[in-house]
Amino acid sequence: KTILYIILFVALVVISLWLLWYIYLGGGETLLLTLVVEWFVNPIFRLGFFGILLFILIMGIQGLLVPIPSEIVLIAAGIIWGVIMGGIMGIIGSMAAAILCFYISKKGGRPLAEKFVGKSGIDMADDFIHRYGMGAIIIARFLPFVAFDPISYASGLVDIDVKKYSLGTLIGSIPRAFFYSWLGSFLLESQGLTPPINLDALDFQVIEELSLYFNNVILIILGILVVMFIAYYITSKHYEKKKS
Repeated sequence: KTILYIILFVALVVISLWLLWYIYLGGGETLLLTLVVEWFVNPIFRLGFFGILLFILIMGIQGLLVPIPSEIVLIAAGIIWGVIMGGIMGIIGSMAAAILCFYISKKGGRPLAEKFVGKSGIDMADDFIHRYGMGAIIIARFLPFVAFDPISYASGLVDIDVKKYSLGTLIGSIPRAFFYSWLGSFLLESQGLTPPINLDALDFQVIEELSLYFNNVILIILGILVVMFIAYYITSKHYEKKKS
């Protein structure tokens, strides 16, 4: 399993470095925006009510298996529905993912939870929840760049009421969802656009400006996530030594 994780990590690093080179130096500055708009924003917007259901489903699935940061999905919600509705949809999607992780952990037990986020991650989250209770849920969800999955899985293992867990998730999800929704909505507002977005009908200069904003936002988010991952890795190793 360790070898598999190393291979996946190296593959993600190589792909990420190639994307950075291609977007900023290789002439592919519109790639990310085009992918998100054509394959996510426009289809979900055009589906109407069924698009809402699809969005919630995607939020739930990405929280379990798909290596796509939820931040990108939440930004897309702001592009699709604007600040208010996008924020509300982000909250609903975040709640769906968190509750799904909670019940999978509760039913599958610790071995299953450790397969998703690792033993040290569960142990640290376990201690954090035991010490601070519902406050741990609120804090972990409130901070925009802190991964919430370990808290979600650990919550299903400890003796915490699902109502308290859901309330803490709801409270903490509100600022997080609206923050990313605002980032997404500003993308269109800066150019006076509304979805669906027809990129072929826009001037290339407008597309370049949209792409530059989107790429820079994603780059900053991913950079912070990398820093948080490294901090988590160092902390988990220190935690393991402390426990042994």
